[in-house]
Amino acid sequence: MAVKRRPTGTHHGDLRNALEEAALALVGERGPHGFTLAEACRRAGVSVSAPYKHFSDREALLASLALKGYEEQRRRYRIALAAHSDPVEQLAAFATAYVRFAAEERALFDITFLAGLDKSRHPELATAGGALHDDLMPVTSRLAPDPDEAFELLVQVAAAAHGLALFRQQDMLPGRWNTRSSVEEQAARTARALAGRKTC
Repeated sequence: MAVKRRPTGTHHGDLRNALEEAALALVGERGPHGFTLAEACRRAGVSVSAPYKHFSDREALLASLALKGYEEQRRRYRIALAAHSDPVEQLAAFATAYVRFAAEERALFDITFLAGLDKSRHPELATAGGALHDDLMPVTSRLAPDPDEAFELLVQVAAAAHGLALFRQQDMLPGRWNTRSSVEEQAARTARALAGRKTC
């Protein structure tokens, strides 16, 4: 995870990280809308005036965490893509990594995608999301040379992986199909099927 862990009682030497860690824990317990900045301060063991040295408000704190979420996704996706040379398998690996990130870093996933952050206020988030697009478009472009078709394929694969990740989180898949391994496999199969249409 991108947020560093700290021993109890050392937050005053790293206030920014202490507040991010506290917010991440609260999101894990209550979701991205279920806490206040004051609660994050109490969890971090600092005064309610402390965060304003680093964050103007609660949304700024969440935006900082969302940026870490994008960075962690990019790290994982690059590793997944590098493990294969075939573009179909690269997309399958990306879809698997997407579901795995949602499962292993749920709080970061929820902040990144469900917090409703205003990207016009936090343009760094749009830039970070664009970097993911820039990493993946060369893969889909090998299957669909037309830029519009390549982008459409990327959206389809990402949307399928995102939907499956949310299905698992919300227990919308029955029984054995709702396990992480099963959903990862389904995401990979779906990516292969979507990509396979471009190779026929």
